[in-house]
Amino acid sequence: MNLKISFFCIAIAASLQCGAQTIVKSADPHIRYSGRIAMRDSAAELSWSASSITVNFKGTGISAVLKDERADNNYNVIIDGKVTSIIHPELTKKTYQLADGLNPGKHTLELFKRTEWAMGKTWFYRFELPAHSKILPPPPAQKRKIEFFGNSITCGYADEDTTGKDRGTSPYENGYLSYAAITARHFNAEIHNTSKSGIGITISWFPMIMPEMYDRLDATDPNSKWDFSKYTPQVVVINLFQNDSWLVNMPNNEQFKAKFGTQPPTPEFIINAYQSFVKSVRSKYPDAKIICILGSMDATRAGSAWPGYIDKAVAGLNDKNIYTHFIPYKNTNGHPSLKEQQAMSDDLIGYMEKNIDW
Repeated sequence: MNLKISFFCIAIAASLQCGAQTIVKSADPHIRYSGRIAMRDSAAELSWSASSITVNFKGTGISAVLKDERADNNYNVIIDGKVTSIIHPELTKKTYQLADGLNPGKHTLELFKRTEWAMGKTWFYRFELPAHSKILPPPPAQKRKIEFFGNSITCGYADEDTTGKDRGTSPYENGYLSYAAITARHFNAEIHNTSKSGIGITISWFPMIMPEMYDRLDATDPNSKWDFSKYTPQVVVINLFQNDSWLVNMPNNEQFKAKFGTQPPTPEFIINAYQSFVKSVRSKYPDAKIICILGSMDATRAGSAWPGYIDKAVAGLNDKNIYTHFIPYKNTNGHPSLKEQQAMSDDLIGYMEKNIDW
């Protein structure tokens, strides 16, 4: 009798297990991450624009457990290569239904961070799949890798603000449709987007400059260093100097006073600062092709000195694998719109297809 009861209990337990949901925790090797993502004890911490989480599964739906630092981030939900929805994680840990009612079979889910690190961090704890689903091996790593160092243009600041107000708050920022992300997808390349709105090489709209931020895992922590051995791009694109071009002419700005005192920097200082930053990037990626671009805001307006500064800085490096390319001034107010981001990408893609062998 006891033996029968025992077998009965085992059968019930097996039945419950078969009907239980599948849990895929943040550290599970079936998950593929992209971006500078900090792996904490129970969660993956996403902060940089274009950071993403990708997983393959067999089933009809999938959910994720997330929490946001400020409830100020937005994520594209991408199913089988198509953006299907946008989620806005809240301050409390919560389960979000990402897909439901899918055709039975294999699917790929990607969560893509549209917003930059100024909007705060998001913690991803796990995926949850309904009964009878199955987690599958992760997608293969992309052979091509590209990294962008940039400012608001590269983040996609205000690219979805169609009112002309040029608002950079999270509802209007879509890094998925920035020229950087579009370019990476064109080449089927993995992307790291190491960018921040308002940043420059010699001066920013806040105390930190790109030479101080470029090597961080957590951009807000000077002691948090990124391990460059974890990601080796064949191509690096630097699009900086737009903010410098404004701020060096603002002697009453607090950052101007902090960086320069009462005298604006000389062209030699500007050229040397750019050259020094490119040297730093080269030291991390000795084999990469580095493309120093500028545009498409008014730093490339006709008569601007800033493309010339970049030309001189790069020429002084005497490195055949460092290039310059300038995207024409868009000649409209504010930051690039979605249409102008696409035009920037078309321009950069055309240049790369002609000049970069990777």
